[in-house]
Amino acid sequence: MKKVYLFATCLGSAIMQESVLSAVRLLRREGVEVIFKKQQTCCSQPSFNSGYFKESKNIALYNIKLFDKDYPIIVPSGSCAGMMSHDYLELFKDDENYALVKEFSSRVIDLSQYLDDVLKVEYEDKGEPLKVTWHSNCHALRIQKCINASKNLIKKLKNVELAPLEFEEECCGFGGTFAVKEPQISDAMVREKIKDIQNTGAKYVLSSDGGCLMNIVGTMQKMGLDIKGMHLYSFLNKRLEGAMI
Repeated sequence: MKKVYLFATCLGSAIMQESVLSAVRLLRREGVEVIFKKQQTCCSQPSFNSGYFKESKNIALYNIKLFDKDYPIIVPSGSCAGMMSHDYLELFKDDENYALVKEFSSRVIDLSQYLDDVLKVEYEDKGEPLKVTWHSNCHALRIQKCINASKNLIKKLKNVELAPLEFEEECCGFGGTFAVKEPQISDAMVREKIKDIQNTGAKYVLSSDGGCLMNIVGTMQKMGLDIKGMHLYSFLNKRLEGAMI
C-alpha cells in the first residue's frame, strides 16, 4: 500500500475542513494510506511574501523535521505546494541546509498532480448534468504548474461541462496580504473576475486554492449572486459519492 503525508494548509485547517476530509477520501478510495501530522503548521508563504525570510526558514525547517519519512507530501493547494516544492529552494539557495531542503521539496506534490499524473485515476460521475467554471490561482498556474492536472480531474466527470473563463489567468485580487494592504484594488480585481464568471453561465466556480475561493465567494455573496463556489476536492468527492450538486 502506498503511504503519503497530507499537508492540510492553514485555510484548510481553519475554515475549509471539508476540503481536507475530501482530499483524504479521494486518496483512500485509490488505496492510499494517508498520514496526517497533527503538529503541522503553515507552509511559510505569507511570511516569505512579506519579506520575513529568517522566520520563513524557521518554519520550513520545522516542516522538514516533521515530515521526516520518505513519503510523498500531498498538498491540496497549488499555492502552498508551489511554496514548498519551489520557493523553499529559492529561500535556501545559499544556505548550508540546501541539500536537506532539496530532498524535502522533491517529495512535495499537489494533490491534483498526484491523482492525475501518478495514480492516473478514473472516475464514475454520479451527479446530475452541471456547468461549472474554473479559477486558476496565480501560484498554482505559474509556480506549481498543476492547472492541467486539476482540469483533467474535472474532465473525467462525464456529466460536468467545464466552461472556460475568458480571462482565466488574471488574478482574483486576493494575493494573501495584498488584499489587506490594498483592499480597494483587490475589490476591483475580484469584481472583474466575477464578471468573467457570470459570463460563462456556470452555476459553480471551482478552484483548488482556499484564499481565492474565500475572496471570490465572499464578494459574490455580498453582491447577492446565485453562483456557488466550491473547492475542487470537495466537488470531486461529492460527484463520486452521488451527493446532490
